[in-house]
Amino acid sequence: MSDAAAWWRDAVIYEIYVRSFADSNGDGIGDLPGITSRLPHLRDLGVDAVWLTPFYRSPQKDHGYDVSDYRDVDPLFGSLSDADDLVRTAHDLGLRVIVDLVPNHTSDQHEWFRAALAAGPGSPERDRYLFRDGVDGKPPNNWESVFGGPAWTQVPGGSEGEGQFYLHLFDSSQPDLNWRNPEVPAMFEEVLRFWLDRGVDGFRVDVAHGLFKEEGLRDQVEHEPHVGTPGSRQMVERVLNDEPMWDQPEVHDVYRSWHRILDEAGPERMAVAEAWTQTPESMARFVRPDELDQAFNFAWLLAPWSASEFARVITETIAAVEPVGASPTWVLSNHDVVRHPTRYGGGAQGLARARAATLAMLALPGSSYLYQGEELGLEEVDVAPEDRQDPTWLRQKDSPDAEKGRDGCRVPIPWSGDEPPFGFGPGAGQPWIPQPADWAPLTVDAQDDDADSTLGFYRRALAARREHAVVAGDTVELLDQGKDTLAFRRGPLTVLLNCGTSPVPLPPGEVLVSSGPVTDRLPPDTSVWLR
Repeated sequence: MSDAAAWWRDAVIYEIYVRSFADSNGDGIGDLPGITSRLPHLRDLGVDAVWLTPFYRSPQKDHGYDVSDYRDVDPLFGSLSDADDLVRTAHDLGLRVIVDLVPNHTSDQHEWFRAALAAGPGSPERDRYLFRDGVDGKPPNNWESVFGGPAWTQVPGGSEGEGQFYLHLFDSSQPDLNWRNPEVPAMFEEVLRFWLDRGVDGFRVDVAHGLFKEEGLRDQVEHEPHVGTPGSRQMVERVLNDEPMWDQPEVHDVYRSWHRILDEAGPERMAVAEAWTQTPESMARFVRPDELDQAFNFAWLLAPWSASEFARVITETIAAVEPVGASPTWVLSNHDVVRHPTRYGGGAQGLARARAATLAMLALPGSSYLYQGEELGLEEVDVAPEDRQDPTWLRQKDSPDAEKGRDGCRVPIPWSGDEPPFGFGPGAGQPWIPQPADWAPLTVDAQDDDADSTLGFYRRALAARREHAVVAGDTVELLDQGKDTLAFRRGPLTVLLNCGTSPVPLPPGEVLVSSGPVTDRLPPDTSVWLR
């Protein structure tokens, strides 16, 4: 749908990390009934839609991004009827529902991969994946996994017990599919229709740039390797690296076919790409009018605390999507990156900067994506090594350079009470990742009636967005208010964000909303909307 009035063009979409939002049965892991019971919180917050991370059948090696059955709910999270109830309840509350789709790879427990292992080299079953013979017992090429280490794993077989290798650009439990095999696109078209028929409003496409690999699977020309958490790369890198495993031209035919399926299901259905690309032109191809509707823009998230950097991101983001008529997206946190209060320094200053950056972001044209718990001011948690479960940590933990992984932003959120699990679920004791003992002041209940709390601020900011920003037009004019102040005008709105260390004078105008107290001067680490 390319209609300029489409709901997603200016929506606020709230990411729910299913394992960590709300637990209905006391097993310490979030689930679909738990989410359904907490949807009124999101209605009252003022968001337009929810995006759910994968809840399909899965061995949970990568917490659901390793799917063994795309058309069923993992019993850990509930049942298909629970999914139907969630969608129905969300719609009754005025919320849309976007579900995660994982088309680059399956779980190694998917029936297709089990059949491929049983069938052997050269079989139709193996052709659904990327199996190749090794070279002198070594992998077929030099590609690295995003999670660290080789992107190839060898399976048993042959006279000496050493068989072919299969490609996995992520964990070894996530074999990459062969999208040149017609069975693969046919299967995913059935999956799309299955969930559209159940009422979902859209899809977030995981690793949208990764489905096709350069056909010969040649070696990558060596450059500084990217190894680490997905989300630590820029959406538009502007450094042309040799990447035969990413962003191949054939992928766009897939999204044209998906666009037609979404249109057949109704004009209100959408898809948003997680697509890491190297140029603005490449990113824009994913959101052409006959392909996907949006692509995540991580440049705002990755920018340092700098007025000039924020201004550059605004200019370049709008310029990238304008030629194809797409709406920009903005995001500050998600389940793959360090929470933004911590990135901005932590403590009171980190939280002040996080609120200020959020308010400035919400004034921009396009969609804003929020991550669960940011409305409570949650910081990154330093999860103890023995409690970490992220495969990015597990694959590298014996290395002196091992990254901590992504568990610190995935700790279950606190709802009520004075001690863990803080109302996350019934009963006592810690959930699947332990919560900090000092989170009592951050619970939803503790902040609910406090207008000065971060929760109160988010409610005011989202209400102001609906009333003032959504109707302010799509033109953004950057203003010069000094090197440490981001300032822009959008229709009748003037927005200032003070990234410096001294207060700056406010221009004339009525204060509509601010991230902290203001007078006739804007304090450091604070933003304001004026009319």
